[in-house]
Amino acid sequence: MAVMIAPIALSYMLFFWGPPSGSVNYGELIEVKVLPDVALRKTNGVAFNISQLHGKWIMLVVDSGVCEESCRKKLYYMRQVRLMQKNEMERIERAWLIDDDKAPEIGIKEDFKGTVFINAKDNELLKEIPAKISRHDHIYIIDPLGNLMMRFPKDADPSKMAKDIKRLLKISQIG
Repeated sequence: MAVMIAPIALSYMLFFWGPPSGSVNYGELIEVKVLPDVALRKTNGVAFNISQLHGKWIMLVVDSGVCEESCRKKLYYMRQVRLMQKNEMERIERAWLIDDDKAPEIGIKEDFKGTVFINAKDNELLKEIPAKISRHDHIYIIDPLGNLMMRFPKDADPSKMAKDIKRLLKISQIG
């Protein structure tokens, strides 16, 4: 009798006293925050608002216009993760908020064509983007409604990022 009841009792104990720890996602879910739709300018001088990208998932980086090695790596990862989505890649935009008055090199603009280059120096939008240590460390995700909702860790693994993005695209009914 004990042999037959033991597995059932053990399963109930594990279910109620041992809930699974951890989460499925690689990126860190952050407090959902609607980003303000402030006036910005692209690096080519054209007026720009974040709301122009609503309806699409946005991978966002914040970095200096000088764009050293870690910046280039983030831009490269964003491009590759978007390409990994194949048929769904049109639902994703890439944006770079440049937080100083340095202009990116022409080579960077050509290497990462399709990325929206935005001047954001001293803009209130930067204050809305949370970071553990520095905003320069993360790649952020903004949902199609304009909510900042996730960030990937410093030196993120692009294959794990791609899985998270794929899951978001699959579950999302927007965009």
